[in-house]
This record gives sequence, C-alpha cells and structure tokens, in this order.
Amino acid sequence: MSNTMHLLSISTLTFILTLVGCGGEEQSKPLPTTEQDSSNTNQQHTAGHGGTVIQLGSISIGSFNIMATRDEGNIVAGKDAPIDVTVTPVADSTVTAIAVRFWIGTKYAMGSVKAKADIENPAEPNRWHTHADVPNPIPSGSQLWVEIETDKRDRVTGSFDLRTQQQ
Repeated sequence: MSNTMHLLSISTLTFILTLVGCGGEEQSKPLPTTEQDSSNTNQQHTAGHGGTVIQLGSISIGSFNIMATRDEGNIVAGKDAPIDVTVTPVADSTVTAIAVRFWIGTKYAMGSVKAKADIENPAEPNRWHTHADVPNPIPSGSQLWVEIETDKRDRVTGSFDLRTQQQ
C-alpha cells in the first residue's frame, strides 16, 4: 500500500472514530447553573456524554462570560478529559468568539497540547466541546485553560480549577 493510501485510510478511520466517540445518541440532562451575573441567570448547561458533570465555575475573560464543566472522573496523565465551555458575550458586546481552545496544564502550555473546541450541538451555539489531552507527567498546579479568539483576532485566556485528584 502506498504511503498516500495508508495516510488516507488512517485519516478516514480517525474521522469515523471521532464521530462515533462524540456524536451519536447522547442523553443530555439539564444541570443547575453555577452562580452567574444577572444577564445569564437562565443559562443551563447539559452533559456532553450523558454522564455526571462537574461544574468548574464561571469567570469573565475579556468580553465574555465563561462557564466550564468536565465529565466526572479522574484526570489521568496521558489520557484525555471531556470538557465543555459555554462562551457568552457580556451585555452590549459586539465581539464574537471564532475559535476556542482548551488545554490542561500550566498557563504557557509547556508540555500540554492545545485542543481546538467545536460547537457540538447547533441547538447550543455558545457551548464549545473537546477532549483535552492530559500531559504526562501532569505539571504541579495544573488547571484547565481556555483561550478565546475573537472576530477581531484578539485572544483572551482564563483558567479553572480541575476539581479532582490528579493521577
């Protein structure tokens, strides 16, 4: 088999496995929201994979209010962690998010892989999802980092405590 055919076969298989792993028949459940500002009091966040979701909190990053969650389970070195982040512009903001990236580790992502998130469910256009790779070894003080790229090509970054024991 030629190198091109081999690469095409691997790419196709990877694409199919990604669709099966994150798509399909999900059973989402609304969860109670964390404390947020009054403009977002009706916002609900649903489980990405039908399991229990851990609320990581809400913060403001640049012109956005951010709420992060992750699927229940240990953060394990060398594995991945399903992460969801809801990105909502603050009141009267005209800025929009065109890309959202997550990583687990330190602020400058040394030893981490930045994962570009996608809008998994068109019915929730502010919820971005990906599986963030967990570095091996996990740096001391690691957090979930969120980077938002705006339509003005600015980038703003914030972090969340992972709320778990790391392995």
